[in-house]
Amino acid sequence: MGFRVFSLILSLAFLLHVNAAPEIMPATVVVDGTITVAETDENYVCATIDWWPHDKCDYNHCPWEYTSVVNLVGLCNSSASSLDAFRPLRIRIGGSLQDQVLYDVGNLGSPCHSFFKMKGGLFGFSKGCLNMDRWDALNNLFSKTGAIISFGLNALHGRHKIKNKVWGGPWNSTNAHDFISYTISKGYKIEAWEFGNELSGTGIGASVSADTYAKDVGKLNEIVDALYKNSNKKPSIMAPGGFFEQGWFAKLLKITGPGTLNTVSHHMYNLGAGVDHHLIEHILNPYYLSKVSKTFSSLSQTIQQNGPWASVWVGESGGAFNSGGFHVSDTSVNSFWYLDQLGMAAAYNTKVYCRQTLVGGHYSLLNTTTFVPNPDYYSALLWHRLMGKTVLGVTTTASPYLRYYAHCSKGRAGITLLLINMSNNTDFIVKARSRSNQNLQQTSDGASSFVNSLKRSVSWIGSEVTDGSLFREEYHMSPKDGDLQSKTMLLNGIQLQLTEKEGIPNLQPIRSRLSSPLYISSLSISFIVFPNFDSPACA
Repeated sequence: MGFRVFSLILSLAFLLHVNAAPEIMPATVVVDGTITVAETDENYVCATIDWWPHDKCDYNHCPWEYTSVVNLVGLCNSSASSLDAFRPLRIRIGGSLQDQVLYDVGNLGSPCHSFFKMKGGLFGFSKGCLNMDRWDALNNLFSKTGAIISFGLNALHGRHKIKNKVWGGPWNSTNAHDFISYTISKGYKIEAWEFGNELSGTGIGASVSADTYAKDVGKLNEIVDALYKNSNKKPSIMAPGGFFEQGWFAKLLKITGPGTLNTVSHHMYNLGAGVDHHLIEHILNPYYLSKVSKTFSSLSQTIQQNGPWASVWVGESGGAFNSGGFHVSDTSVNSFWYLDQLGMAAAYNTKVYCRQTLVGGHYSLLNTTTFVPNPDYYSALLWHRLMGKTVLGVTTTASPYLRYYAHCSKGRAGITLLLINMSNNTDFIVKARSRSNQNLQQTSDGASSFVNSLKRSVSWIGSEVTDGSLFREEYHMSPKDGDLQSKTMLLNGIQLQLTEKEGIPNLQPIRSRLSSPLYISSLSISFIVFPNFDSPACA
């Protein structure tokens, strides 16, 4: 009998623990609005369109459907409105098969066919071809939606494999020259021509030495100079679109020198393989996520020492490689990784961050068959609309599970805080303060003291106002029904879904008095806009 009672007590204790309300912890976030820590481009958010065909498969899943550059269908209605909502969205065209792509223009000398599986081919596929009718159709979409385009060129054309993954021989630039010339003749706007994909260092499918690569980047620059000599704006030259290896990147910058390579692009997949069963654990582990800061820091130092004239892009990043994680990369939990990456990269002066992909694979921002937005699409759109290009310094007293980033607000006065609560058992009550007031003595009346502190950090507009007229805007994102793997995200408790006319829903904030507590719930993401926050760096 005693054992039964003891078991019942244990069972009740377990149920109480599982259903216990999250612990509520205070946290102070201090923003230094006087100094610019880093700057991004005005249009920081970018997405990729890849070349993978429908029969590209990983781990018994084939998630690409018809989303390749050469066969992307359904480019209308919901997909067009999804692009149009950014106005503009940066798009980088490129991926693993780009160094197998020929362009059906000029004297190609071979039939123009799609990719097909081929034993011994790079990544298991044959060479493929971009038909100019397809290129015209894509540019029609880009023009209608105001997209800003970067295009990755084939950097292996004409070369041959020497041994293992190492390729040598001269780059045959004729086909690229003819394709660029055609693009100019049609009036298509290209912001950057990128040279090669993941050929740097030891490479992924293939590699090219830094010396050879640098020489050919110079050759591409000469081609672009010549073809755009009568244009008002010359596209930038971007390379290498690969994983960072310090020695290789340093040599590339030293050899190319100033005036040749405008942008250094690198790729990041810091969550590991898409098949990893610990992906969600990685995504919600701040210590794991912070490891990648070493790459950002080392690349930043390499640029400063060897090529301070060049800017930095994350040209491709999907979190988990090999098409992303099944039922993870397209769900709500992935936004915790994605927005943290956007914040971290920006703090290291990354100008543009390109998400793999706009459509295609498990990490697609849009569903691969319906083009309905996945949760990360809305995360990207909120960043694009709220976070300006100026990065501010910010600190907090909270645990590492509350991630925090501060930017000048986009297109308006004030600042925007991004707060990411990765804890599953802690809610935070946050006080946001200006650095100039961080040492103010607090009274026992926390709310009153908080308002008084904010009064002294606010640039007043017009005549003096009362406490009640001070407001902040809040955008709280959380998974539907608390299910981290839900494909539906809530914004302030309301489902984010397309309207009846297939339009993107309005992303409306709630307005709260500054004197009211700011709650950041467990496993949630919040953008908090302070329209009148004193921030000289944002002037």
